Amino acid sequence: MNVTQIFLASTLYGTATLAAALDAGCLPPAGRRILLTSNHAPAPEVTRGLDSMPGFAALRTRFDEVLDWNAVVAPQHPSTWAPRPEDVPLWERQLRRLWGLGGDRVELVVESLQVPPAQSLCRLFPGAAIDVYADGLMSYGPTRFRIDPQIGMRVRRVLHLDLVPGLEPLLLTEFGVRGELVPAPAVLKVLAELADLAEPLGPSTGDGSGDGSGEGAGDGSREGAGEEPPALLLGQYLSALELMSPDEEEELHAAMVRGAYEWGHRDLVFKPHPSAPGAYARRAVAEAGRLGVRLRVLDAPVLAETLYQRLRPALVVGCFSTGLLTARALYGIPVARTGTGAVLGRLAPYQNSNRIPLTLVDALVPDLDGPPQDPPADLPGLVAAVGFTMQPRILPDRRAAAEAYLARHLNPYTRRYFGRRRLTALGLPGGIPRRLAFLPRHRAVRRAAHRLRRRLGRLGA
Repeated sequence: MNVTQIFLASTLYGTATLAAALDAGCLPPAGRRILLTSNHAPAPEVTRGLDSMPGFAALRTRFDEVLDWNAVVAPQHPSTWAPRPEDVPLWERQLRRLWGLGGDRVELVVESLQVPPAQSLCRLFPGAAIDVYADGLMSYGPTRFRIDPQIGMRVRRVLHLDLVPGLEPLLLTEFGVRGELVPAPAVLKVLAELADLAEPLGPSTGDGSGDGSGEGAGDGSREGAGEEPPALLLGQYLSALELMSPDEEEELHAAMVRGAYEWGHRDLVFKPHPSAPGAYARRAVAEAGRLGVRLRVLDAPVLAETLYQRLRPALVVGCFSTGLLTARALYGIPVARTGTGAVLGRLAPYQNSNRIPLTLVDALVPDLDGPPQDPPADLPGLVAAVGFTMQPRILPDRRAAAEAYLARHLNPYTRRYFGRRRLTALGLPGGIPRRLAFLPRHRAVRRAAHRLRRRLGRLGA
């Protein structure tokens, strides 16, 4: 029987991960390979699609054809549309006819299995084997939602990059799914292709003390080369995720400028998130001007990894971007973080899937504004414990590991990764003992604590 593999992709980085997996032989042979692109932008009709991104032409050579999922489900949005169970047989017949699949055995390779469009596609081909690929840090965390066993039991493996050497993903482990690495040499080869074919960085805006030009050489030398390589600052558009306000995010960018300056860098490059408003760089530009350093704000739609190869930065700064660990693990570039503590303190709900990426970056990457820190004594234990507290019903088998980690390693520093109320609710070490759990809610106790704080404040004055 002929085999057709369908690869679902929504980002250039994800497509590069697929290309590297194919180059490395991570996927079995197939008679036909289809790349199914999906545009998840709020208004995909007016947003640049994946197939028009710089460098996409080099990636699409790994596939026999490229199809558009948005066109299939229009006018519905791919991030929200899901088939009704009774319509699945009709949809499968329609897609087999539309895509010329006939009686082929279909295999699916998807990202973000927990939500549409990946979950929708898997439902429409109920007999298809599934591989999941992950291009970021979320794969190290637990599955976000309970997945129908009729889908979860069909998953063969999670393909992922080795961004945290020695750490295994928690994603889909409730189904016994194993993780498999996409070899770093294959990933670097594909990313180098993108760097060679991407658009020129072009003129930049927001210059602290230079001419602001980002134009560089096309011969493989560092673009915009000067006396020293620049520090690269990564924006993430965290206000869109409601992790901070727009004003706080602008201040975060200014803090990146100040921190890089304190580390001795005088040539800075800011890469904003592609969806972020241009105004989010204004405070960073003003701070650079105040400090007398050069700041270039890039407006070219390129991957951070393209900038690692073109600019060869001396330092990469961000909040909890996957690009921080990509820079360190794949390119050997020094990295620094800022703002992770504040985001950890307000991240809600507790099972928010950003919690594991935040934890990893906070634990592994030096603080831009703080003293050097030692890596955690037991990183796999930390991730397993955080993962269990996030999804105890999905990962019940991790309770013993979570209890052991908390009993041995919970201290004033690691406590930042765990909520006391969460530990209490789950009956884990570090929570409030069950017989005393009523105290924080007792009105008389709160009044007494308020009087004590007020009295101590007067004594301090």
